[in-house]
Amino acid sequence: VASGALCGAEALVRWQHPQRGLLAPFVFIPFAEQSGFIRRITLWIFEEVARHQATLASMGVARISPNLSTRDLLDTELPDKLDALLAHHGATASRLCLEITESAIMDDPERAEATLQRLAERGFKLSIDDFGTGYSSLAYLKRLPVHELKIDKSFVMAMERDASDAKIVRSTVDLAHALGLSVVAEGVENASILKQLQTLGCDDAQGYHFAKPLAFDAFGAWVAKHAERT
Repeated sequence: VASGALCGAEALVRWQHPQRGLLAPFVFIPFAEQSGFIRRITLWIFEEVARHQATLASMGVARISPNLSTRDLLDTELPDKLDALLAHHGATASRLCLEITESAIMDDPERAEATLQRLAERGFKLSIDDFGTGYSSLAYLKRLPVHELKIDKSFVMAMERDASDAKIVRSTVDLAHALGLSVVAEGVENASILKQLQTLGCDDAQGYHFAKPLAFDAFGAWVAKHAERT
Protein backbone atom coordinates (compact mmCIF):
# COMPACT_ATOMS: atom_id res chain seq x y z
CA VAL A 1 0.00 0.00 0.00
CA ALA A 2 2.79 2.46 0.86
CA SER A 3 4.81 2.02 -2.35
CA GLY A 4 2.28 0.79 -4.91
CA ALA A 5 4.57 -2.13 -5.75
CA LEU A 6 3.15 -5.49 -6.76
CA CYS A 7 3.85 -8.02 -4.01
CA GLY A 8 1.77 -11.06 -4.96
CA ALA A 9 -1.52 -12.44 -6.16
CA GLU A 10 -4.31 -14.69 -4.94
CA ALA A 11 -4.99 -17.91 -6.86
CA LEU A 12 -8.72 -18.00 -7.55
CA VAL A 13 -10.86 -20.52 -9.40
CA ARG A 14 -13.52 -19.99 -12.07
CA TRP A 15 -15.29 -22.70 -14.07
CA GLN A 16 -15.76 -22.16 -17.80
CA HIS A 17 -18.72 -24.50 -18.23
CA PRO A 18 -19.49 -25.70 -21.81
CA GLN A 19 -23.24 -25.00 -21.48
CA ARG A 20 -23.59 -22.53 -18.59
CA GLY A 21 -20.67 -20.24 -19.35
CA LEU A 22 -18.37 -18.75 -16.72
CA LEU A 23 -19.37 -19.89 -13.22
CA ALA A 24 -18.31 -18.04 -10.08
CA PRO A 25 -17.05 -20.00 -7.04
CA PHE A 26 -20.25 -19.54 -5.01
CA VAL A 27 -22.10 -21.58 -7.66
CA PHE A 28 -20.02 -24.75 -7.37
CA ILE A 29 -17.68 -24.56 -4.35
CA PRO A 30 -20.41 -25.20 -1.72
CA PHE A 31 -21.39 -28.41 -3.55
CA ALA A 32 -17.72 -29.39 -3.81
CA GLU A 33 -17.39 -28.85 -0.06
CA GLN A 34 -20.43 -30.99 0.70
CA SER A 35 -19.39 -33.81 -1.60
CA GLY A 36 -15.73 -33.84 -0.56
CA PHE A 37 -14.61 -33.06 -4.13
CA ILE A 38 -13.11 -29.80 -2.84
CA ARG A 39 -9.95 -31.70 -1.90
CA ARG A 40 -9.31 -32.55 -5.54
CA ILE A 41 -10.03 -28.96 -6.59
CA THR A 42 -7.58 -27.66 -3.98
CA LEU A 43 -4.82 -29.98 -5.16
CA TRP A 44 -5.47 -29.05 -8.79
CA ILE A 45 -5.22 -25.33 -8.00
CA PHE A 46 -2.12 -25.88 -5.88
CA GLU A 47 -0.44 -27.81 -8.69
CA GLU A 48 -1.22 -25.02 -11.16
CA VAL A 49 0.35 -22.52 -8.78
CA ALA A 50 3.43 -24.71 -8.28
CA ARG A 51 3.74 -25.22 -12.04
CA HIS A 52 3.71 -21.48 -12.74
CA GLN A 53 5.72 -20.37 -9.72
CA ALA A 54 9.07 -19.93 -11.48
CA THR A 55 7.51 -17.95 -14.33
CA LEU A 56 5.63 -15.71 -11.93
CA ALA A 57 8.75 -15.11 -9.85
CA SER A 58 10.63 -14.04 -12.98
CA MET A 59 7.85 -11.49 -13.57
CA GLY A 60 8.33 -10.07 -10.08
CA VAL A 61 5.37 -11.81 -8.45
CA ALA A 62 7.07 -12.96 -5.27
CA ARG A 63 4.11 -14.66 -3.60
CA ILE A 64 1.01 -16.57 -4.66
CA SER A 65 -1.86 -17.31 -2.26
CA PRO A 66 -4.03 -20.40 -2.83
CA ASN A 67 -6.97 -21.16 -0.54
CA LEU A 68 -7.57 -24.15 1.74
CA SER A 69 -11.03 -25.37 2.71
CA THR A 70 -12.38 -26.86 5.93
CA ARG A 71 -12.04 -30.36 4.50
CA ASP A 72 -8.43 -29.65 3.52
CA LEU A 73 -7.54 -28.78 7.10
CA LEU A 74 -9.06 -32.05 8.30
CA ASP A 75 -6.91 -34.05 5.86
CA THR A 76 -3.91 -35.31 7.86
CA GLU A 77 -2.14 -36.21 4.59
CA LEU A 78 -2.40 -32.68 3.15
CA PRO A 79 1.13 -31.50 4.07
CA ASP A 80 2.69 -34.57 2.43
CA LYS A 81 0.52 -34.13 -0.69
CA LEU A 82 1.62 -30.50 -1.03
CA ASP A 83 5.25 -31.50 -0.50
CA ALA A 84 5.00 -33.98 -3.35
CA LEU A 85 3.54 -31.36 -5.73
CA LEU A 86 6.25 -28.85 -4.81
CA ALA A 87 8.97 -31.42 -5.43
CA HIS A 88 7.47 -32.45 -8.77
CA HIS A 89 7.50 -28.87 -10.08
CA GLY A 90 10.61 -27.63 -8.29
CA ALA A 91 8.56 -25.04 -6.41
CA THR A 92 9.30 -23.41 -3.05
CA ALA A 93 6.97 -23.44 -0.04
CA SER A 94 8.18 -20.07 1.29
CA ARG A 95 6.80 -18.32 -1.80
CA LEU A 96 3.30 -19.61 -1.15
CA CYS A 97 0.82 -18.18 1.35
CA LEU A 98 -2.03 -20.56 2.18
CA GLU A 99 -5.31 -18.79 2.98
CA ILE A 100 -7.69 -20.27 5.56
CA THR A 101 -11.03 -18.84 6.69
CA GLU A 102 -11.85 -18.34 10.36
CA SER A 103 -14.81 -20.70 10.08
CA ALA A 104 -12.60 -23.47 8.65
CA ILE A 105 -10.35 -23.26 11.69
CA MET A 106 -13.16 -23.15 14.22
CA ASP A 107 -14.91 -26.27 12.87
CA ASP A 108 -12.23 -28.37 14.57
CA PRO A 109 -9.68 -26.00 16.15
CA GLU A 110 -7.29 -28.61 17.56
CA ARG A 111 -7.09 -30.62 14.35
CA ALA A 112 -6.78 -27.48 12.24
CA GLU A 113 -4.02 -26.17 14.49
CA ALA A 114 -2.07 -29.42 14.13
CA THR A 115 -2.32 -29.26 10.32
CA LEU A 116 -1.34 -25.59 10.24
CA GLN A 117 1.67 -26.24 12.47
CA ARG A 118 2.88 -28.95 10.08
CA LEU A 119 2.42 -26.64 7.09
CA ALA A 120 4.28 -23.80 8.83
CA GLU A 121 7.16 -26.16 9.65
CA ARG A 122 7.46 -26.89 5.92
CA GLY A 123 7.94 -23.19 5.20
CA PHE A 124 4.49 -22.16 4.00
CA LYS A 125 3.20 -18.72 4.95
CA LEU A 126 -0.30 -18.82 6.44
CA SER A 127 -3.08 -16.25 6.23
CA ILE A 128 -6.46 -15.90 7.96
CA ASP A 129 -8.90 -15.01 5.19
CA ASP A 130 -12.13 -12.98 5.57
CA PHE A 131 -11.04 -11.90 9.05
CA GLY A 132 -13.83 -10.37 11.09
CA THR A 133 -16.69 -12.46 9.69
CA GLY A 134 -16.08 -15.70 11.59
CA TYR A 135 -15.94 -16.69 15.22
CA SER A 136 -12.27 -17.21 15.97
CA SER A 137 -11.04 -16.31 19.42
CA LEU A 138 -7.96 -14.24 20.12
CA ALA A 139 -6.61 -17.19 22.10
CA TYR A 140 -6.48 -19.33 18.95
CA LEU A 141 -5.19 -16.44 16.86
CA LYS A 142 -2.30 -16.08 19.29
CA ARG A 143 -1.48 -19.79 19.13
CA LEU A 144 -1.76 -20.37 15.39
CA PRO A 145 1.41 -20.02 13.27
CA VAL A 146 -0.14 -17.41 10.95
CA HIS A 147 1.70 -14.60 9.22
CA GLU A 148 -1.08 -12.30 8.03
CA LEU A 149 -4.73 -11.32 8.41
CA LYS A 150 -6.95 -10.48 5.45
CA ILE A 151 -9.67 -8.00 6.37
CA ASP A 152 -12.96 -9.06 4.84
CA LYS A 153 -14.08 -6.94 1.89
CA SER A 154 -17.45 -6.18 3.50
CA PHE A 155 -15.68 -3.89 5.98
CA VAL A 156 -13.21 -2.41 3.48
CA MET A 157 -15.77 -1.60 0.78
CA ALA A 158 -17.98 0.24 3.30
CA MET A 159 -15.30 2.16 5.20
CA GLU A 160 -15.76 5.32 3.09
CA ARG A 161 -19.37 5.78 4.14
CA ASP A 162 -19.59 3.90 7.45
CA ALA A 163 -17.55 5.10 10.42
CA SER A 164 -18.06 1.83 12.25
CA ASP A 165 -16.55 -0.17 9.40
CA ALA A 166 -13.64 2.26 9.24
CA LYS A 167 -13.03 1.69 12.96
CA ILE A 168 -13.13 -2.08 12.48
CA VAL A 169 -10.50 -1.83 9.73
CA ARG A 170 -8.32 0.44 11.87
CA SER A 171 -8.65 -1.85 14.89
CA THR A 172 -7.81 -4.93 12.83
CA VAL A 173 -4.68 -3.28 11.42
CA ASP A 174 -3.57 -2.28 14.91
CA LEU A 175 -4.33 -5.72 16.35
CA ALA A 176 -2.45 -7.54 13.61
CA HIS A 177 0.58 -5.31 13.92
CA ALA A 178 0.58 -5.73 17.71
CA LEU A 179 0.70 -9.51 17.16
CA GLY A 180 3.51 -9.19 14.62
CA LEU A 181 1.29 -9.97 11.62
CA SER A 182 0.95 -8.19 8.30
CA VAL A 183 -2.46 -7.06 7.01
CA VAL A 184 -4.12 -7.38 3.61
CA ALA A 185 -7.28 -5.40 2.86
CA GLU A 186 -9.65 -7.12 0.42
CA GLY A 187 -12.25 -5.32 -1.66
CA VAL A 188 -10.30 -2.17 -2.56
CA GLU A 189 -12.40 -0.75 -5.38
CA ASN A 190 -11.24 2.83 -5.70
CA ALA A 191 -8.37 5.22 -4.99
CA SER A 192 -10.17 6.80 -2.03
CA ILE A 193 -10.28 3.52 -0.10
CA LEU A 194 -6.64 2.90 -0.94
CA LYS A 195 -5.72 6.33 0.45
CA GLN A 196 -7.57 5.57 3.69
CA LEU A 197 -5.65 2.31 4.01
CA GLN A 198 -2.40 4.18 3.51
CA THR A 199 -3.34 6.47 6.39
CA LEU A 200 -4.13 3.48 8.60
CA GLY A 201 -0.80 1.81 7.85
CA CYS A 202 -2.27 -1.25 6.13
CA ASP A 203 0.47 -3.33 4.51
CA ASP A 204 -1.10 -4.80 1.36
CA ALA A 205 -4.33 -4.43 -0.61
CA GLN A 206 -6.22 -6.24 -3.34
CA GLY A 207 -9.39 -5.57 -5.27
CA TYR A 208 -10.97 -4.37 -8.49
CA HIS A 209 -9.18 -1.01 -8.19
CA PHE A 210 -6.08 -2.91 -9.33
CA ALA A 211 -7.54 -5.69 -11.48
CA LYS A 212 -10.41 -8.14 -11.71
CA PRO A 213 -9.56 -11.87 -11.58
CA LEU A 214 -7.56 -12.76 -14.68
CA ALA A 215 -6.53 -15.95 -16.47
CA PHE A 216 -2.81 -16.69 -16.30
CA ASP A 217 -1.81 -15.20 -19.67
CA ALA A 218 -3.91 -12.07 -19.12
CA PHE A 219 -2.40 -11.70 -15.66
CA GLY A 220 1.08 -11.77 -17.17
CA ALA A 221 0.14 -8.94 -19.51
CA TRP A 222 -1.32 -6.96 -16.58
CA VAL A 223 1.88 -7.42 -14.56
CA ALA A 224 3.95 -6.06 -17.46
CA LYS A 225 1.73 -2.96 -17.75
CA HIS A 226 1.81 -2.43 -13.98
CA ALA A 227 5.62 -2.54 -14.04
CA GLU A 228 5.65 0.17 -16.72
CA ARG A 229 3.40 2.42 -14.63
CA THR A 230 5.46 2.03 -11.44
